[in-house]
Amino acid sequence: MNLSSIYHPLQDDLQIIEETLIEAIDAKHPVLEKSSIQLIKAGGKRIRPVFVLLSSQFGDDKENKEQIYKTAVALELIHMATLVHDDVVDDATIRRGIPTIKHMYDDRIAMYSGDYILARALEVIASISNLEIHKELSNTLVKIVEGEVDQIEDQYNLNQTLRNYLQRIKRKTALLIAISCKLGALAAGAKREHVHQLYKYGYYVGMSFQIIDDILDITSSPEQLGKPTGSDLLEGNITLPVLFAMKDATFLNELKRVFQNRHDLKPSDIGHILDMIIDSDAVKKSYALSDAYLKKANRALAKLPQNDAKQTLQMIANIIGKRKF
Repeated sequence: MNLSSIYHPLQDDLQIIEETLIEAIDAKHPVLEKSSIQLIKAGGKRIRPVFVLLSSQFGDDKENKEQIYKTAVALELIHMATLVHDDVVDDATIRRGIPTIKHMYDDRIAMYSGDYILARALEVIASISNLEIHKELSNTLVKIVEGEVDQIEDQYNLNQTLRNYLQRIKRKTALLIAISCKLGALAAGAKREHVHQLYKYGYYVGMSFQIIDDILDITSSPEQLGKPTGSDLLEGNITLPVLFAMKDATFLNELKRVFQNRHDLKPSDIGHILDMIIDSDAVKKSYALSDAYLKKANRALAKLPQNDAKQTLQMIANIIGKRKF
């Protein structure tokens, strides 16, 4: 079973969200319109809208349908905006197997495209009457930006710790997934204790999701990733498998040597580094930490009432831990 098969019961809702995404980024300017539409049509897992929809089923998801849809659209637009900005910071030319906006145009157009998509997200949120949703989302956005700055400051930093890494991926990925679960439940008027457990579930799943992403960046092929293998390392981002591998002095010294030429690094320069990580126990340890987060996610789910959405959330957690791309 994969995520696509799990999404099937939500297909009608996701189609409405997809159409609303396109409507939301409607632009008078042809460049902004083309770049934004390109990003939407590039697809993606739409995991955040899915979490909104599933979490809303712990409340009255029929009575509050419009508010739920708007929440899902706003969160996906925010996610898309961060991807565009990330591609500029990382100087990325390929995402999901197609050229990035920054590659098709330039850094300035990409930054303004990201700003435009973010502005549209805020416009959608402004049409939601629930002020608590506004407050929760704005607080999360602040933390996400802090996480992005942390990542820039930590580039090529070989002195960072596991705590640094976990704090960074919390802000980079886990918080937006956690808030997707929380806001979906809030939008549907779910009970407070259910909102809390859904947030915890989303946080733990988000941590696992990013750890698996970081593993796959090292172990998967460019065709599976839609970008070069080892992209994070090429950009100087020290991910969990690299952190674990750095406990070996030989690996650490070789990584220091490679990073001396950081401005001219090419995929061929790090091939042996990736091999050293794969040959060590770093990937195994990384999977173990991912599994620990997934167990916590399932413990949070156990405190929720039984329904179809709960079963689906359990399946998503299991698939995230086993995915290959």
